[in-house]
Amino acid sequence: MLATDSPGGATGGGRTARGGICGEGISNEGRFAAWGITSVSRRRSECGDTLAAMKPTVVIAETLDDLPAQWLAEEARVIWAKHEQAAPLGEHLRQADGLVVRTYTQVNDALLDQAPQLKVVGRAGVGLDNIDLPACRRRGVEVVYTPDANTQAVVEYVLGLMLDAYRPRFSLTRPVSPAEFHRLRKAEVGLQLDELTLGIRGFGRIGKRLGRVAHAIGMNLLVNDLLPEAELRKAVDYPFDFVDKAELYARSDVLTIHVDGRSENRGMVNADMLSQLKPGCLLINAARGMLVDAPALADWASRVEMQGGKAVLDVHEPEPPPESAQAYPVFDHVNIRLLPHLASRTDRALMNMSWVVRDVMAVLQGRKPKFPAPV
Repeated sequence: MLATDSPGGATGGGRTARGGICGEGISNEGRFAAWGITSVSRRRSECGDTLAAMKPTVVIAETLDDLPAQWLAEEARVIWAKHEQAAPLGEHLRQADGLVVRTYTQVNDALLDQAPQLKVVGRAGVGLDNIDLPACRRRGVEVVYTPDANTQAVVEYVLGLMLDAYRPRFSLTRPVSPAEFHRLRKAEVGLQLDELTLGIRGFGRIGKRLGRVAHAIGMNLLVNDLLPEAELRKAVDYPFDFVDKAELYARSDVLTIHVDGRSENRGMVNADMLSQLKPGCLLINAARGMLVDAPALADWASRVEMQGGKAVLDVHEPEPPPESAQAYPVFDHVNIRLLPHLASRTDRALMNMSWVVRDVMAVLQGRKPKFPAPV
């Protein structure tokens, strides 16, 4: 399906990726300029089939916000193909010069075998867990992504989760008597965040910005990361204690995890790690579902429920998670809060991620991309 026939961008609200290859309309140059896009030209229908044939073909396998999709349709021949429909996607991949994905398209040997002329994969997001980088590099396929697209969104989200846990709010949904009003006031007594120690495992973009916010609030900060302490201290202007994992677990009132998806991190939230946490610790995982050993977390939650221990999982493996507590034992625990992968779901973050199309076109036009995948 060509972009001009597409049902629309991320909202699915019927808006189309207009502008196409040869259209009568004038492109949204003012709107593009607001996003730093200046290469959009005015095209008229008389450009004909010759110009269309010169353009690279880019397949979009998941959603994109409308404005980046419209911009891309000015620069390339765009085909929308749902990743869930393997046969149509495979057919379109045979002619693809570029491929744009989000979270659920698995870019592996099987997919790449169907795309003999592919030159670039754009991941509209932060992690590269669904992309087999060695397989892409063996074929000379460049991978680009948007590493800082959702940093602010995730930081705000994690802060909100901490406030949910320690500053509960009860909404008045109906008139109540004076006695009931005062009873509710007395029932809702929380903790201030500046009384707590925040442990951050993984001090990358998100970890650093979260640390800045937590320091401003007055939280005590503990940090653990693979990089040397001196290097991390140069990157921030606020104090923290750099500690080993054992001390991180033993001292943290709140432990939030922001590590990448490398294979050695799989199942790192396991029985051994959980046994080292404070019994009343709040554990937050808004990074990757594969980090958590679900049966071990369920066992821990049962043991520490009466001592105030709790966990919040925004990400799961697989996604969507299994539909039964038997298959996904973290269900049915009052002290485990499960959320449907919402941390990056803001208008701005989604738009930032969709602008991966700029680097896709940079590669296809022989220019250096701003955000190539790390080696």
